[in-house]
Amino acid sequence: MATMIVPLTNENELAQPRVLIADDQVDVLEALRLLLKGHGYVTEAVASPVALLEALADREFDLVLMDLNYARDTTSGREGLDLLAQLQAVDGAPPIVVMTGWATVGLAVEAMQRGVGDFVEKPWVNTRLLEILKKQVEIGRGRREARRQEVERSRAQNEIASQLHQQEREIEEALKIQKGFLPQQIPQIPGCRIAAAWQPARTVGGDYYDVLDFGDGSAGICIADVAGKGMPAAMLMSNLQAAVRGMASPSVSPERLCERLNALVCRNIAGDRFITLFYAHLDGSGRRLRYANAGHNVPIVMHRDGSCDRPAEGGGVLGVFELQTYGMGVQELAPGDRVVFFTDGVTEASGPDEEEFGEERLLRLLKENRGVSAEDLQGMILKRVGEYCGGLWNDDATLIVVEVE
Repeated sequence: MATMIVPLTNENELAQPRVLIADDQVDVLEALRLLLKGHGYVTEAVASPVALLEALADREFDLVLMDLNYARDTTSGREGLDLLAQLQAVDGAPPIVVMTGWATVGLAVEAMQRGVGDFVEKPWVNTRLLEILKKQVEIGRGRREARRQEVERSRAQNEIASQLHQQEREIEEALKIQKGFLPQQIPQIPGCRIAAAWQPARTVGGDYYDVLDFGDGSAGICIADVAGKGMPAAMLMSNLQAAVRGMASPSVSPERLCERLNALVCRNIAGDRFITLFYAHLDGSGRRLRYANAGHNVPIVMHRDGSCDRPAEGGGVLGVFELQTYGMGVQELAPGDRVVFFTDGVTEASGPDEEEFGEERLLRLLKENRGVSAEDLQGMILKRVGEYCGGLWNDDATLIVVEVE
């Protein structure tokens, strides 16, 4: 039987309830159309199960009002029940109200057992019909809004998951790049053993260390920390590395190198950034450390007898005052000494109570293990600090350990 379409009648129809009516009797369709139109409903009428399914596939409705009997027979309602089975498979189908004659109320009950919202007896009572339709439309719109919110929630969660996955990939790649800036092998010089380690936090940061073999039995040792975290700090760290490697040589004293680096950093760094740095010439055969400290954590020189020195001579951090000057210090070393250079990620690692590991614990650890090799001591420090903070590093932790032979 041909599909009968009731055209939209009003420019505000998108806000009006939309009802799809299915019945094979034209007079019933027209009567329902006129009734519902007078109460603010937009209707579309079809006269067959096929047309009903096609309409639902193409358009959105707030309610389906359908008869159970069509052209195949007029009493059993089997065609309507078959249609209900198909409607159950329609994703997001609106609520369904069935219409039935007086003699087939049992059929309507069976239909409701199949998920129908309510039923209307023919001939219907207008007030009762309108009451049922209003209630079912509200239920349907509530379900549709819940589905919409669920779809939006799922989409938002997928977008967040995708963004997090992308960020994790970018962080992983950035960490690989940052690790590539650090020395892959630590050069060794006569009279000393040198070990170094970098424990990254979860994000890229600004820690930097280097050991430069000058080829004359001496080495340049540099450890630095760019203020801040993330990619800006990592980019400054890479620029600092390039500058140090370009300027450092046996003929450039530590304090002079710090002055040159400071001038360069001041010209190229943002006003809210700065860099702490400790740079030293290590003379292995002479057992001497010539150094300049640019506001960095003061290294620890642990002697064989358990006493210690703190080489602090130098000046302010890099990148604040362009005309900053630096002093050079000289630290005499002896066989059995251990020199530990570190960044604040070591001493500022926090335990569950938010208390930092601190320099006092580090000093005690070094004193108790002052005879341990450079490699073992470096590993022991990171292990002890990692246990203290439960593996939750707040900042990169960098270590250089020199064992004087």
